[in-house]
Amino acid sequence: MHYYMGIDVGTASVRAALVDQNGKVIVQAEQPIQIWEPQPDYYEQSSADIWAACCTVSKKIAQTVDLSNIRGLGFDATCSLVVLDVNFEPLAVNAEGVNNRNIIMWMDHRAVDQVDRINQTKHGVLNYVGGVMSPEMQPPKLMWLKEKLRSICWEKAGHFFDLADFLSWKATGATTRSLCTLVCKWTYSAETGWDDCFWQQIGLEDLTVDNHSKIGNHVLCPGSCVGNGLTSIAAEALGLSKGIAVAVSLIDAHAGGLGVIGVDVRGCNLPCETKPITSRLALICGTSSCHMGISKNPIFVPGVWGPYYSAMVPDLWLNEGGQSATGKLVTGLALSNSLDDLAKLYLATVQAIALGTRHILETMQKAGHQVDTLFMCGGLSKNLLFVQMHSDISGMPIVLAEEVESVLLGAAILGAYASGDFKSIQEAMEKMGKIGKVIHPDLKQKRFYEHKYKVFLKLVEHQREYRAIMQNI
Repeated sequence: MHYYMGIDVGTASVRAALVDQNGKVIVQAEQPIQIWEPQPDYYEQSSADIWAACCTVSKKIAQTVDLSNIRGLGFDATCSLVVLDVNFEPLAVNAEGVNNRNIIMWMDHRAVDQVDRINQTKHGVLNYVGGVMSPEMQPPKLMWLKEKLRSICWEKAGHFFDLADFLSWKATGATTRSLCTLVCKWTYSAETGWDDCFWQQIGLEDLTVDNHSKIGNHVLCPGSCVGNGLTSIAAEALGLSKGIAVAVSLIDAHAGGLGVIGVDVRGCNLPCETKPITSRLALICGTSSCHMGISKNPIFVPGVWGPYYSAMVPDLWLNEGGQSATGKLVTGLALSNSLDDLAKLYLATVQAIALGTRHILETMQKAGHQVDTLFMCGGLSKNLLFVQMHSDISGMPIVLAEEVESVLLGAAILGAYASGDFKSIQEAMEKMGKIGKVIHPDLKQKRFYEHKYKVFLKLVEHQREYRAIMQNI
């Protein structure tokens, strides 16, 4: 039996799993990682702390099988920014000059002023992020570092990595970047590469020199083999064998999509059964919800990130919708706090999330996506009320993966492909992904939710009006 290791670096912990060639998770381990919040909306981490956690979980699970049977390693991580100096040592991203804190986390919003100025440029690269860039992407964070920490950080910086790419560098010594991270978070184009005019326009022309060495000039598709595999130093630290294949990495949500969207559904009587994979939408439900839709040709969807070429599935375009801090808003709260009211509030929250998903789905369909089946994974997919509500409100069947840990499976699929045991990512997805439950919509509820959705759209419209009023203060 061949095995593959997937390592997932989430917001607050690192998880690892050993997965066999049939997609079964054999064993897994978890290790917490530290977060610093020096002030509101500032979130920092340590690349040394994260790598140490990766080594801890890897050693725990590697000892459970014969090392010679572990054939490949794949990483995924949050889209956080790692800063290293010219000697690849950690470099401070804080005014205190604490070099150990060298990561600006994905959820950090310190660069809101910078992202506003980027959006005011109306540059063409913004067309590929739904028209508006987020402060969670890397260009505004890089602007912030240059403007606020020029002497502490910017002038000493030698390398800027997305966290997932930092991990593959740490494992192999190769500065290869993932097409997933650069296309989704850095404005890189799979077709034309870096747009130097954009960097110059936002005052970061420094990044265009020396063939873009600080931000990456060797870019490969996810799952490709990085360098010469695991170095002897990394192998000892991780408790693995030197030279095993290390895959080009993915952002964590994209790994979840990879782990669930390609499962074989033959014989399940689903609308997507005889159609291409582009008829499927992956819904990764965790702290936030991500909606991953793929297409053969680029589709531009207002307010939805992408289209990103080969960012998740090779040779296909990706659009990514999302709901941050899922379920945060509910309208119509009552003053009472009885158990019945709590139950109603809970139900309303679940409905609101599902109605939001339908809104994203319909916006993608209007732009050209032809989705007819949802594939769901993540923590909330364990909640059958949440799943059934999504099915009822979208009117579509929902496929749940047999393996709940689809993000870890997705990372392991990368390692499986890099090892050469599968001829394509798609083959690995199909053979290692397994279908679990299938939830169908309750058609008796259709009329009720059609009316509920009209109310939801009115609330969205009103909310935009309220925001516009408050912006005039």
